Amino acid sequence: MKAIGYRQAGPLDRDDALVDIEIEQPVPEGRDLLVEVAAISVNPVDTKIRRNVSADSGHWKVLGWDAVGRVAAAGPDVTRFKPGDTVFYAGALDRPGANSEFHLVDERIVGHKPASLTDAQAAALPLTAITAWEMLFDRIDIRRPVPGAANAVLIIGGAGGVGSIAIQLVKALTDLTVIATASRPETRAWVESLGSDHVVDHSRPLAAQVAALGIGQPAFVFSTTATDRHEAQIAEMIAPQGRLGLIDDPEAIDVKLFKRKSVSIHWEFMYTRSMFGTQDIGEQGRLLDEVARLLDAGRLRTTLTETLRPINAANLKKAHALLESGRARGKIVLEGFRD
Repeated sequence: MKAIGYRQAGPLDRDDALVDIEIEQPVPEGRDLLVEVAAISVNPVDTKIRRNVSADSGHWKVLGWDAVGRVAAAGPDVTRFKPGDTVFYAGALDRPGANSEFHLVDERIVGHKPASLTDAQAAALPLTAITAWEMLFDRIDIRRPVPGAANAVLIIGGAGGVGSIAIQLVKALTDLTVIATASRPETRAWVESLGSDHVVDHSRPLAAQVAALGIGQPAFVFSTTATDRHEAQIAEMIAPQGRLGLIDDPEAIDVKLFKRKSVSIHWEFMYTRSMFGTQDIGEQGRLLDEVARLLDAGRLRTTLTETLRPINAANLKKAHALLESGRARGKIVLEGFRD
């Protein structure tokens, strides 16, 4: 089957950074689905792994942790899906990725594709939706108020893939005020179109901008990027007993900044459940089904901003380059293994 992979980790400007390959089609066992992949999207995790993690000797490293496709076959223990079903999911970090014509995935972390969306529109959502949902509702628990704080959440990096769906989830499922950060006219317009109540510029000090809104100190901060650059500003602006969540990989965080206010700090890594086979691993499949329901009801919308066709190494390199530029808005999707 067709796939895109590499052997040696490194920068994107090498000829062998991502190449078109042929590999053996896998066979589903246990609770696995064999999915015929129709569309994939690209996330920062793809570029991080490509730069830093080489393939095992004699093998190919295949990336890709967002996919939409049709169930081609199912393992003997599968109960939620059948061949012919269309699904969307983000997969597992410790298994081969979905940049291939056929892909194996545990049914427990799979959702039914939203019926109202195209394959490309749906492929933009699984990883970011899981990440945002788990952070907002499982980690910082925005449905549980912070006494005396402004009923508000600041989302740092509002125009990125995770920020774009996080804004929508907050607006669709809570009465919180959303403050999003954006530094360019096009990203500012994007987060406003998604429902953000206020927009502040993360290229300038954040605390004074948030204070100038006149709504008080926000109960929650969801930092999707550059947390180490903003940590002092976050500590200044967040309410006492507030909750800070982060998903990026800062070199270091000075947690002592947050002691005086008794701020709790929460990590979100959407692969934790699949990587450790946690008892509640099936929550990811259930939350994807709920996201699909909200999409079909018109309460959420896709975060797709660009589609490349077909799925091949040349187009995947373009997507990686755009992500690495730091100027991506929403999500980039590749569709179809053939023109």
